[in-house]
Amino acid sequence: MPDEIDELKERAEEGAHEPSLAPVTLTMAILAVVIATVTLLGHRAHTEEVLLQTRAADQWAYYQGKEIRRRSYELFLDELSVFSLQDAKQVETVREKYKKEVERYSEELKEIETEARGKEAEVKVEEARADRYDLAEVLLEAALVISSITLLTRKKIFWLFGIVLAVAGIVLGVTGLMIH
Repeated sequence: MPDEIDELKERAEEGAHEPSLAPVTLTMAILAVVIATVTLLGHRAHTEEVLLQTRAADQWAYYQGKEIRRRSYELFLDELSVFSLQDAKQVETVREKYKKEVERYSEELKEIETEARGKEAEVKVEEARADRYDLAEVLLEAALVISSITLLTRKKIFWLFGIVLAVAGIVLGVTGLMIH
């Protein structure tokens, strides 16, 4: 591998002196910058995806906590209806209090669930964006490698094929930016 890299480096240096290969070396330099940019965007998208997944999981944990409390109150209300207690007025006051709590928790649960599902949707969007960046990175890296073959073979068909892959990679990367 080190010999191949040295040979490629020598060919690139020769390419600098051979005017017909100058566009190839320029294309390779531009591709290197574009690859670095898309890679950075991909890493950031994956990081955001993990953060959003954590927030969604936290929201569902919050939902579960509220649901457990609501069910506990319902159980308490059921127990009140089964047992006979001496002070009926006091029992009715307690029953009303816990009925209101159950209703309040039921409403809160709807809001929490909506928010959790929204966070899950955000995760899916970020996941799609990250996937686009990853695929764009692969295409751009392939374009760079295939373009570099031109320096070894002096056949411009490899450079042209590299350009086609680079355009596909760039388009895919741009579509990643447009996902919302």
